[in-house]
Amino acid sequence: MKLEKCYDKIGANYKDLVTRLGSEDFANLFAKKFLTDDSFANLKQSLAEQDAETAFRAAHTLKGVAQNLSLDNLYRPVFELTESLRGRLITPECEPLYKKVEAEYNITVAALQELD
Repeated sequence: MKLEKCYDKIGANYKDLVTRLGSEDFANLFAKKFLTDDSFANLKQSLAEQDAETAFRAAHTLKGVAQNLSLDNLYRPVFELTESLRGRLITPECEPLYKKVEAEYNITVAALQELD
């Protein structure tokens, strides 16, 4: 699958990504690198361990990666989770917010794994 079709499928902004990175080749390269980013794994682990400081940093990093790659579908929920963790406390609202992030992350990864 081509990156543009992949982005359309998941609700990401392909045009913005290409504009930001300057070429389709760079867009493809960096989109594929997302698959090796460990921010989500760090977020999942730190939440399981109730480590709010590390969870905040991981969420913040994932938010930045999603924003830089124009993964709007993932950016929106991870932004909400990041803000809920900003006080470095894991509150009851974190779990449903995390579930939204996890769902969009899984959709994004599955789509990116289909790239040519």
